[in-house]
Amino acid sequence: MDSGKVLAIVQARMSSTRLPGKVLLPIMGKPMLARQLERVKNSIAIDELVVATSDCQSDDVIAALCANEDVACFRGSLTDVLDRFACCARIYEASHIVRLTGDCPLTDPELVDTLVQFYLEQRVDYASNCRPPTLPDGLDAEIFSMKALEVASREASDPFAREHVVPFILKQPERFVTANWEAEENLSYLRWTVDEREDFEFVKRVYEALYSDNPIFGFEDVLKFVRGQPELAALNCHPRRNQGGR
Repeated sequence: MDSGKVLAIVQARMSSTRLPGKVLLPIMGKPMLARQLERVKNSIAIDELVVATSDCQSDDVIAALCANEDVACFRGSLTDVLDRFACCARIYEASHIVRLTGDCPLTDPELVDTLVQFYLEQRVDYASNCRPPTLPDGLDAEIFSMKALEVASREASDPFAREHVVPFILKQPERFVTANWEAEENLSYLRWTVDEREDFEFVKRVYEALYSDNPIFGFEDVLKFVRGQPELAALNCHPRRNQGGR
């Protein structure tokens, strides 16, 4: 497969229902979203990075954060996230789109690179590392072709499919070929995303322990640290995996 341009789109908003404004919560002096972008910039498989937020006034602060971090920002519909992604991908002339959500400050750029390579080698329309998941919740990533995104944007009518970007693609195996990358060890029971205050406290403590030695610490570093801190692992034990923020 001709790789073409790989565009990473991080979707983020201020109006999270469970922890409003979480993307601006400070981790070692910088907003949580800025910390995630710092990590994604280290991906070698991604050609360009953009944050896709809404055109609501409440998300002006996200646009300002992007300007401060020298990251492109696209603004579109709050509720029609599928249209937001499609418009963004067209403007940046993407061939393939990596979808990330702005509530995952432990995103591992090496895992993103692994997924991109897997997707290109498999020559599919869509690939993920989370359907089904084997990595901790918070390391999820998806990649799909611009062609598949255009079809979904044009034809999807279900509100859920418009809000969550990929359901239209996933529900039509006769039209779209999909694949899933799996880790050797199933770690899907671990929760490293941020939906609740306890999640944020967990992530903050991870950064405070690992960042100074290696700002782009990997997921294996986090795993080693957490396994040595059982009380930390118990801090945010929630049974439900995150659907993905807008």
